[in-house]
Amino acid sequence: MQFVNEYRQKLVSADVAAKAVKSGDWVDYGQFVCQTQVVDEALAKRKDELQDVKIRATTRTTPLAVVQADPHQEVFTYNNFHYSGYDRKLQDQGSAFFIPIFYHEKPGYYKNFLDVDVAILAVTPMDDFGYFNFSTSVATSRAIVEKAKIVILEVNPNLPRVMGGNNETVHISEIDYIVEANWAVPEIPNALPSKEDEQIASLIIPEIRNGSCIQLGIGGMPNAVGSLIAKSDLKDLGVHTEMFVDAFVDMYEAGNLNGSQKQLDKGKIVYTFAMGTNKTYEFLHNNPAAAAYSVDYVNDPMIIRQQDNMVGINNCMEIDLYGQVSSESVGTRQISGTGGQGDFTIGSYESKGGQSYIAMTSSYVDRAGQRHSRIKNFLSQGSIVTIPRSLVSNIVTEYGIVNLKGKSTWERAEGIISLAHPDFRDDLIKQAEQMNIWRRSNKR
Repeated sequence: MQFVNEYRQKLVSADVAAKAVKSGDWVDYGQFVCQTQVVDEALAKRKDELQDVKIRATTRTTPLAVVQADPHQEVFTYNNFHYSGYDRKLQDQGSAFFIPIFYHEKPGYYKNFLDVDVAILAVTPMDDFGYFNFSTSVATSRAIVEKAKIVILEVNPNLPRVMGGNNETVHISEIDYIVEANWAVPEIPNALPSKEDEQIASLIIPEIRNGSCIQLGIGGMPNAVGSLIAKSDLKDLGVHTEMFVDAFVDMYEAGNLNGSQKQLDKGKIVYTFAMGTNKTYEFLHNNPAAAAYSVDYVNDPMIIRQQDNMVGINNCMEIDLYGQVSSESVGTRQISGTGGQGDFTIGSYESKGGQSYIAMTSSYVDRAGQRHSRIKNFLSQGSIVTIPRSLVSNIVTEYGIVNLKGKSTWERAEGIISLAHPDFRDDLIKQAEQMNIWRRSNKR
């Protein structure tokens, strides 16, 4: 009963909660599908009262009222750790800034470097013991709460309650204001795999062993891998992944997953955040088969490497002939973010029997119908190096798999060019010769 009374005392309208934000404040909106909507709308109405309010979020999936009210960032400056499609559009119109990270370090950024004047986080309803659950966005929520001077919870009964893990809850005694909301949890449909994605997946699946521990990144190709696993004879697989997606539900229901061979968290599906359709949210709700942990555990390469036969599968945008990988930008246009790709590239490779794959289609066709290679002599001008060449192991396109570990520049060039679309290989060889990374005896 004491918690019910405290709940009532802290329950306020969105307009009242928004008044906690002052000029000059840093405000955290949370992550992924668990971000404020009603307090955001209330804060937007205060545009004419405020100055220099800085907002942080991660992968916004629904429109931001503060940006709609202030598209030129005269009052509200919007910053994001990992862009969604919506965030890219905001950046294109000059309404968003990007924050680079190494994902497993992110809770430490809050502890050591970042100011949080007001945190506004979406959570599940309070339980009988006074705890609210961070739902599908556990990754850094606890770190944000612990750093914030003022904590506002936007309580939404539609959010799934997830099992821990660790750091998946906040107690009513730690918060200042409660606002009740009832918006639908944003659904992120699976990206449909292309024919090339399916070809890539068909190359990776035979390399996976029974008892392997799987991490899948976002996109059509990782979903294609998950779909093929669900149709395969692979068994006793485990999951240790930053992002939980619909493909894992398919694999679980097909009987591929039981986690029996994991060295850590045996029997548990471990993740730090989830984005998908209602199939994912319904699966995770109160499900003891899954455990959500903060990202400084899930993505720590020292933790990842302790899972034997760890298999990390991620996408990239382009790769150059040196083996440098760009997974987050096209030129100076930020597309997504580093995310946990670096974490799992390192951790999977260092795992006993582990495998790290960075995959992409070899080319793409633009709106004018012209084909372009994703394999280039140099990364596009301004493109970000997400994974340096020294960390890259397996590169995959629809034309094969090449391991770059320990390879010289000429061996890398030869291997990478073999993965290119045939239309571009001769030009890439000429470029490699000009760069002095092509040996005369190399295959043509």
